[in-house]
Amino acid sequence: MTTETVSRRYPTRSPLVGYLLRRLGTSVLLLIGVTIVTFLLTNLVPGDPVSAALGEGAAQNPATREAFIRAHGLDQPLVVQYFIYMGNLLRGDLGVSLVTGRPVTLDLATAVPATIEIAVCAIVVSLAVSVVLGTLAAYRRGLVTDQVVRVVTLVGLSVPTFWLALVSYYFFFLQLGVAPGSGRISPSITPPPRITGFYTVDYLLNGDGVGFFDAASHLALPVMVLSLVTIGLLTRFVRTSVLEVLDSDYVRAARAKGLPGTRIVLDYVLRGAALPILTVVGVAFGALLSGTVLVESVFAWPGLGTYAYNAAANLDLTGIMGVGLVVGVIYLVINLVVDLLYGVLDPRVRIA
Repeated sequence: MTTETVSRRYPTRSPLVGYLLRRLGTSVLLLIGVTIVTFLLTNLVPGDPVSAALGEGAAQNPATREAFIRAHGLDQPLVVQYFIYMGNLLRGDLGVSLVTGRPVTLDLATAVPATIEIAVCAIVVSLAVSVVLGTLAAYRRGLVTDQVVRVVTLVGLSVPTFWLALVSYYFFFLQLGVAPGSGRISPSITPPPRITGFYTVDYLLNGDGVGFFDAASHLALPVMVLSLVTIGLLTRFVRTSVLEVLDSDYVRAARAKGLPGTRIVLDYVLRGAALPILTVVGVAFGALLSGTVLVESVFAWPGLGTYAYNAAANLDLTGIMGVGLVVGVIYLVINLVVDLLYGVLDPRVRIA
């Protein structure tokens, strides 16, 4: 039996599939680690969760306090509490928030889409602008255009996010009146029937043009603030990555063949610089999803950052653990997607 016949009868597994399976296994182990770290750090937070849950008056009653402790398993060893937590987690039960009085799962189902909506818009705008500016600066290396782009990105990296959010809100809303107020929609607009949790998408799916434009206008300022900060980071990294590719042999060969400049940029330069850029985009997107507390506070955006702040301020341990778990899962998913794209773009990664 020839080798060709054996390979035809017993087809080998695709390297990309094997690469993906390895990354999925690693992600599962990391997820377990995230639950352990989140649980331990939350339980190490100083303060009395019983008093925070019952209030100072009820917590002073020994019978009430003892009943609460037994009901929530707080009298069990920490290891037993963790396994109770994991058992509830596997059933989709993250507990009840002490702030809202609702299941944490329902609170996060409302807060997470609100944050994802502005984060996705911000990363798309940032990536589109950064690729153009970074590539232009690399091609104009050392010239006036390059210097201007580098100064602008340095300013974007140096300006505090909360200050930029406050100035934008004051200038565009209070002074010029060209931007709407805070929140996801105007008070006179009815929220859309929930389909995806993203107001702009849900309005479009329901054919509500008025609601869509109102939700989009409320997105504009938060997205602009987050984009300006992210553009500074991505542009400088795109410039560095493109500069490295411009000095490669295959780009020189493409120029020697007389290929059009646009094709060289799209097919050779940007494709060669895609892998390191992809890594930074993943990190920036994760930071946008988990670090928008100040921006959401300024614009009264009911997202994950606002929910995390309220949970921490009120010692809501179930809410804190829920947010920590969601943030951990967000980073794991982003890293998994980036690794998968690495395997698709670069065949050498699949056999690493």
